[in-house]
Amino acid sequence: MESIKEISALDTFSVRHPVLRPGKPIETCHFEGDNSESTKHFGLFSNEKLAGIASLFIHPTPFLEEKLQFQLRGMAILPEFQKKGFGEALVKHAENDAQARCGKIIWFNAREIAVGFYKKLGYEIIGEPFDIADIGKHYVMYKKLDTV
Repeated sequence: MESIKEISALDTFSVRHPVLRPGKPIETCHFEGDNSESTKHFGLFSNEKLAGIASLFIHPTPFLEEKLQFQLRGMAILPEFQKKGFGEALVKHAENDAQARCGKIIWFNAREIAVGFYKKLGYEIIGEPFDIADIGKHYVMYKKLDTV
């Protein structure tokens, strides 16, 4: 049985580290704004095991003009739980939370390998691809929440 609930920033590290920061120091799992009162961290649990995580920050991108923008960060599913719809469930949960807080846009920096996944969920690329050192090519992707 799966469930999604709010978790602490520290709780995200058990998934952020092996999926997003393998081989790097655990300190690299801390993101600026993790402990802000407006930031929420969501954990997807499968049979009470933390299987996936996503963090939602109130943070604008210069590519878009809408007033209240939410940035999705640290979206990750442990390998043994991938391809089960958990990523989509987490993204939709984050969208619903942002929309409930009157958000107009949800955006993120998507790894090249994940672009197809996000396009299936209605996200669009804006701007040119860019590299993040030691991680690889990324694209800024977004979705207007009033159409969710």
